[in-house]
Amino acid sequence: MTDAINVPAELRARTEAWIADDPDEQTRAELTRLLTAADSDHAVASELADRFDGTLAFGTAGLRGEVAAGPNRMNRAVVIRTAAGLAGYLQATVERGSVVIGYDARHQSDVFARDTAEVMRGAGFDAQMMPAPLPTPLLAFAIGHLGCVAGVMVTASHNPPRDNGYKVYLADGSQIVPPADVAIAARIEAVRSVTGVRRTGGWTVLDDTIVDAYVAAVTALVDPSGPRDLRLVYTPLHGIGYDTVRRSLSAAGFATPDVVPEQAEPDPDFATVSFPNPEEPGAMDLALALAQQQRADVVVANDPDADRCAVAVPTPQGWRMLRGDEVGALLADHQLRKGVRGVFATTIVSSSLLSRMAVRAGAAYQETLTGFKWIGRVPGLTFGYEEALGYCVAPHLVRDKDGVSALLLVAELAAELKAAGDTLLDRLDEIAVSHGLHATDQLSVRVSDLALIGAAMRRLRESPPASLGGFAVEQVDDLSVGASGLPPTDGLRYFLADGGRVVVRPSGTEPKIKCYLEVVMTVTNGDVQASRIAAAGRLDAIRADISTAAGL
Repeated sequence: MTDAINVPAELRARTEAWIADDPDEQTRAELTRLLTAADSDHAVASELADRFDGTLAFGTAGLRGEVAAGPNRMNRAVVIRTAAGLAGYLQATVERGSVVIGYDARHQSDVFARDTAEVMRGAGFDAQMMPAPLPTPLLAFAIGHLGCVAGVMVTASHNPPRDNGYKVYLADGSQIVPPADVAIAARIEAVRSVTGVRRTGGWTVLDDTIVDAYVAAVTALVDPSGPRDLRLVYTPLHGIGYDTVRRSLSAAGFATPDVVPEQAEPDPDFATVSFPNPEEPGAMDLALALAQQQRADVVVANDPDADRCAVAVPTPQGWRMLRGDEVGALLADHQLRKGVRGVFATTIVSSSLLSRMAVRAGAAYQETLTGFKWIGRVPGLTFGYEEALGYCVAPHLVRDKDGVSALLLVAELAAELKAAGDTLLDRLDEIAVSHGLHATDQLSVRVSDLALIGAAMRRLRESPPASLGGFAVEQVDDLSVGASGLPPTDGLRYFLADGGRVVVRPSGTEPKIKCYLEVVMTVTNGDVQASRIAAAGRLDAIRADISTAAGL
């Protein structure tokens, strides 16, 4: 017989109070079972304590966490509190107007969206629901198109199947940044009772004209007289991108892509992938196999909410995924060749190549902290990207990363190059010859204990490396105290003697520590391949050294 484990009285009281205030029968029952089982099961007692170890934090990424009962998880009670806090913030800043709400196909997304609509209506705002699970960039587009004071997207993007999230935009169509996030979080904290939050009906479900407007807008980005001979393989990775991508490609005059059949329809369990992120090992295997079979020209993919775009190309050695920095350079070069000017922006963890390209073309350049919440707010922005497969090619339409419009421009560029007898890799070689080879890579370590991330950052601060990859560290920026006029963030940036850079930071959305590596080499006698081989060796050496220095 197992000895009873007494749940601490304070935890028991908090759990019972939460159950009494929870509007959802399923999560009430879930917590009731946990509370009963916790008295005789150590693992359950630990799980219960974790669910009440604070509240799921609201920040510049909104909310993101596992769908389950309790304040430290994603559930209806947490979402209703969050919506009430957002409504309170809007009441204090804009008084009235309309809020548009979108959602993906993850577990509970439609329920969380409906709860948000009811809270907004209860607070006196018009609430407009997107007509179906649709891409995040379509929600961002709808804010400006409909003249809304705010937008909410229920999505966890490329997180694991168990997660969901809550992304907030304000009237300018950009993601929230400080101090708005802090002000909204304070309003959420002030919500004492979920049952006390006023929720009413009367919200509107939009029709497909919002999708029509988006498709027409992004299609207009593509030259209607350009080549269209291109065979694409596409995967939405079990997400919600396929219908919008298919419609957009068709409206622009491209053939319907060959879609990976096993991944074409939305599936909240993401049956064929461990992590629904094109960057993760194995996620693109089915798409690459189909491309080989179909003799495709290019593979394109979206993550589940279609705000990111991945690209793969054939080589004599087989299919190769392009890095985000490579796609960013291709799209930037494509825009510059079209005569686009203004401000070209990227983040501190992306390649420094964009700065050289912009300056050479007479365009302005700006560097921001990681995330499109910062890129989207750059004044005069005309093109922005981040290395994590996020691209903003039309900020006048979507002031956030948009995997659909980026995919369209990749298709346009690939078709133009094919008509001239060239490929995307040929264009990358041209860029390397003109601006130097900028080779990037990443060391990303997922942890089960978040304390390991803090320990690694402390180790690097207390015992900074004097050299990396055989090159002296000439300058170290501790980003936690701000650098180059940027707001403070937890990160370290190393400038190397050969012109390379290393940036180390915790992930903002996943339990990972990430190290971003770059080496820069002059291409001699046009021999790009030789430079790539040499750069790969340097990157390997830098990766090994930063891993050792951080204790990873």
